[in-house]
Amino acid sequence: MRISFAAAEVAPYAKVGGLADVAGSLPQALASLGHDVTVYMPYHRSIDAQKFGIPTAGARTHSIPYGAARARIEYPEISRDGVRTVFVRSVRIGRDKVYGYDDDAKRYALFCRAVVEDLVDTPPDVVHAHDWHAALLVPLAARARQLRKAATVFTIHNLAYQGRTSAAVLKLVGLPRARLPIEDRGEANLMARAIAAADIVSTVSERYAEEILTPEFGERLEGLLRKRQADLWGITNGIDTKFFDPAQDPHIAAPYEADDQSGKAIDKAALQKETGLQRDAAAPIFGVIGRLVEQKGVDLLTAVAPWLLEKGGQLVVLGTGDPAYEQKWRDLAAKNKGRLALTLGFDGALAQRIYAGADLFLMPSRFEPCGLGQLISLRYGTIPVVRAVGGLATTVRDVDADPRGNGFSFIKYESAAFSDAIARALHRYKADGEPWRQLRTRAMHEDHSWPAAAKRYVEMYMAAAKARRAA
Repeated sequence: MRISFAAAEVAPYAKVGGLADVAGSLPQALASLGHDVTVYMPYHRSIDAQKFGIPTAGARTHSIPYGAARARIEYPEISRDGVRTVFVRSVRIGRDKVYGYDDDAKRYALFCRAVVEDLVDTPPDVVHAHDWHAALLVPLAARARQLRKAATVFTIHNLAYQGRTSAAVLKLVGLPRARLPIEDRGEANLMARAIAAADIVSTVSERYAEEILTPEFGERLEGLLRKRQADLWGITNGIDTKFFDPAQDPHIAAPYEADDQSGKAIDKAALQKETGLQRDAAAPIFGVIGRLVEQKGVDLLTAVAPWLLEKGGQLVVLGTGDPAYEQKWRDLAAKNKGRLALTLGFDGALAQRIYAGADLFLMPSRFEPCGLGQLISLRYGTIPVVRAVGGLATTVRDVDADPRGNGFSFIKYESAAFSDAIARALHRYKADGEPWRQLRTRAMHEDHSWPAAAKRYVEMYMAAAKARRAA
């Protein structure tokens, strides 16, 4: 099939979160199965054109209507790992950051309009839009005569971010302003419009596909999603197992693998030295990588951290988020030098060293559509402690409930339940010996690579094509 992706961020060109990993890896997996895949993304000013060999001149152009004016769009492209990536370049779209501007809705609406303009020249079999930034691509494609045979798929990576904005954005790109029942007066909910219009709607784990049908996780869209339930798929993300490979990782002190884990002790000692933790081979290191926001359970982490340190654990935290929580963690780090290492920001190489050097990985998320951290930690034999929600529940099996378990989990969103899961993990860790080594081995042997997930995506595309033919 000819498949066209659209996403706001795509690794390795621009990355803020897990969306970039999916949009960067899934197309490669589909291409390896023999499909013709093109990925469209905005040309952010932070993208290093020289590094990636992106042409700076000679690209095809379109002049497209944008409100009362016209916008000139350039489409430089490159091919890498069997995937064609098209960068949508315009002074109205490109910024230094991927997100965070007052006119994000307007510039991403123009991005969607620009993608459609390019697609009509060579219509694909499937148009696959990701999250609210690419959401308007779905209704725009549905209204384009040249794309009437193209199936549309919309993937929800995080239902909490829906692209609620002024309905005036619709007029800018030529869409009718007829209000959906869930929209407030004068508002357009870009994600809701994609959910309503797509042939197939998907999300990034089976469990999350079930959860978003409920008021607890539905973010006011559960009614609309229940109407589309027959067309709702859940496919758990994979990870790039070539990039995340402790046997080949160039960022870590010593390579290791499931059947020879000796290098992990070296990586632990190196992590303690790098981050200023006390050099103690027996002290369990807990890693935290991600946004310090309530979705990720930062309130539980903050509440439990002093107790965890008192129990002899060490903490390595890498991330950024809510300024109030950042300050709380600065204070904690100042009071616990040698036991708590804090890096505010993101450092990809350090993240790799945390995955390799830590013993356990903490993800007490309030909600989690899929989560990649627990999949990477399993790959590195770093045992996850998670809340059993969304993709975490799909991928982490509690060792105290399942003899083939690969981690520890809790259900109630409360610090007591989280600390109980950590206590059970500490008990197992301190027992040490063969059972803990076997647990690591089991975790590292799990297959969370993209090829298996990509086959499910192909099944979904076929279902979408069937729905399009019926329509």
